[in-house]
Amino acid sequence: MFFRRPSFKEYMMAKLVTLSIFIFIVFSSGLFLFGHDIYTIVLAIVSLALAFSFFVFSIYRGAKHMEKELNTINTYLENIDKIDKIDYKAHFFTQEFEELNQNLAKALKRAQKREEIKQRYNAKLKLKNRQRADMISAIAHEFRNPIASIMGYAQTLQDDPNIPKPLQEKFLNKIYNNGNKIESLLGRLILWNKFESKETKLHKSKFDILELAQETKAALGEKYKHREIIVQGKNRFVEADRTLMDVVFKNLIENALKYSKDKVIVTIDSQRISVEDKGVGIAPKDIDKVTKKFYRSGEHNWDNSMGLGLSIVKTILTLHHTKLEIESELNKGSVFSFVLK
Repeated sequence: MFFRRPSFKEYMMAKLVTLSIFIFIVFSSGLFLFGHDIYTIVLAIVSLALAFSFFVFSIYRGAKHMEKELNTINTYLENIDKIDKIDYKAHFFTQEFEELNQNLAKALKRAQKREEIKQRYNAKLKLKNRQRADMISAIAHEFRNPIASIMGYAQTLQDDPNIPKPLQEKFLNKIYNNGNKIESLLGRLILWNKFESKETKLHKSKFDILELAQETKAALGEKYKHREIIVQGKNRFVEADRTLMDVVFKNLIENALKYSKDKVIVTIDSQRISVEDKGVGIAPKDIDKVTKKFYRSGEHNWDNSMGLGLSIVKTILTLHHTKLEIESELNKGSVFSFVLK
C-alpha cells in the first residue's frame, strides 16, 4: 500500500541522473588513471559536470513541460462529463507526443458529442414519458364521465324493470350518446397515434369543399339537433385529402358548438375557410397553447377534448402546407380559419 508508481518526470529524471552519474564516474576515473596534468583533469571534470548539469536541467524542463501537458489531458479525461468546451492547445517537443495530444483532444470532443446526444435523447425520453402521463391522465379524465353515466343508467334499468317506457327510452338514449362520445374519443386517439408514428399519408383528390362542409353539417346536425349550423359561400373545388379535411371540419365545428350557445357559421370564400362562434372565447395568453396536444386550461373549462382536437386540426393543415389561424376575444367568440387553394 506504500508503493507509488513514479510520475513521468520522476521516472525520466531517475533514469537520466543514474545514467549521467555512471558516465561521469567512468569518465572521471579514466581521466585520473590516464591523465598527467592534474589541472587539466580537474578542469575537464568540472566542465563535464557542468555539461551534465545543463543537460539534466534541460531534460528536466522538457520532462516537466510534458508532464504538465499529460496531466492536463488526464484532467480532461477525468472530468469529461463536466467539460463544456475544449480550448486546450498543446506544444510538445516531439511529433509523437503532439499527435498523441491531438488524437486525445479529438477523442474528448467525440466523447463530448456523444454525451450531448445522450442528454438530448434523455430529454426527449423525459418529454415522451411526460406526454404519455398527460395522455393517460387526459384519457382517464375524458372517459370517466361517459363510462360513469353508462354504468349509472344501465344499473338503474337493471334494478328497476318497471321503469316507464318513455324514461327507459331516455336512459337508453343517454347510454347510446355516451357510447358515441367514447367512440369519438377513441377515434381521435387512433388518428393522433397515426400522426405520431408518421403512418398517415395524404390521399389527395379534387372535390367541392363547400359540399364537404354541408355534409359535415348534416352529420353533426343529428348529434346537435337543437343547434344551428350555417354553411355559407360558393362552390369551390380544391385538391386535398377529403377524409382528413372532413376531420378538420368536424373538430372545428364541434369545438364551436361546445363552447358557444349561439349559432355557428362556416364560411367558404375564394381562398379562406373559417368557422365562427359567439361563445366564451379564448384568453390571449391561451391562443398559442390551445393547439398543443394534451393542453388544458381551467378557464371556461377549455379542455379541448383531451387536448387533441385542435392539435389534430393543426397537424392535418400542416400536412396540407397551411396553418390554423385563431382570432378570439373573451366572452365574445372565436374565429378559426385557414387558407386552402
